Amino acid sequence: MAEQQNQGQEKQKEEAPKKKSLLVPILIGILVIVIGLVVYNYFENQRLEEEKRTQEAIIERTYAQLDSINNELNDKILTISQLGGEIDTLVKIREKLETERQEFRTRAFRQINDLQERVDGYKELLVAQDIEIERLKEINEQLVVENTTLKEEKNELNESLRDLNQSNSELEEKVALAGRLAVEGLQVFAVASNGREREGEFRNRHINKLKIDFFIEENQVAPIEGKDILVRIIAPDKNVLFDVTRGSGSFIFEGREMFFTAKKEILYDRQRQKMTYYYEKGSDYQSGQHLVEVYTDDYLMGKGSFTVK
Repeated sequence: MAEQQNQGQEKQKEEAPKKKSLLVPILIGILVIVIGLVVYNYFENQRLEEEKRTQEAIIERTYAQLDSINNELNDKILTISQLGGEIDTLVKIREKLETERQEFRTRAFRQINDLQERVDGYKELLVAQDIEIERLKEINEQLVVENTTLKEEKNELNESLRDLNQSNSELEEKVALAGRLAVEGLQVFAVASNGREREGEFRNRHINKLKIDFFIEENQVAPIEGKDILVRIIAPDKNVLFDVTRGSGSFIFEGREMFFTAKKEILYDRQRQKMTYYYEKGSDYQSGQHLVEVYTDDYLMGKGSFTVK
């Protein structure tokens, strides 16, 4: 019986170092994961802070522009009134502008407050993780960790940081793509000299001028800003209809110069907008299918076609 007890004690002594050796890498793994979370939260907090500062700057700049427009409108109303002109329409526009300006201010600060709450939440999370790191350090100081293991864990952390940076870059690209505008319902009409409109297929004798209609889709991700909306009409011989006297010009697309037929400047406010273009060529159109492409910035928004018989 005594011999069996001695054998049991020796077996327990042999298992004790094994358990301790298993505990070391487990604690190291936990520490690395927590540090990784802290690093991620730190970068996310910095990004949110930068986003907040950017939004505040945009809000202030936009509000200042609205103030400037309002002041200029007041001056014009006063001048027209002094000259005996009609100002009722301008007064209504000024009232609408003032209402939109106040609504913009309210929405903007609501967004800033929401962003601030997210920033504060990340700060609290960082503080909590700092406490957890200190606790793990105290435990880890009681154990002997080989230098090789530390280097391996450091390399894994660096790889995690690189993956995090890559994920942030991919997210920014996705946001940029989501913010692109798109065209829907593009239609082309031939407008005769008597005002009659024909859609899709028509003859030269029916074309006094072309009318191009389409909608710019609603996009709540896109920035509110001025946009140049360019229309290209491409004849069957692949040449773009181009006349400087009728507003044609050129732009850069994917590193090369391209010509456009007509252009309009708009203020895009994330809402669905209808666009209408008229183009008078002044001569007969080629027979066959003509392509219509719509561009803004450096990308294609949409396209359509019409046929001249």
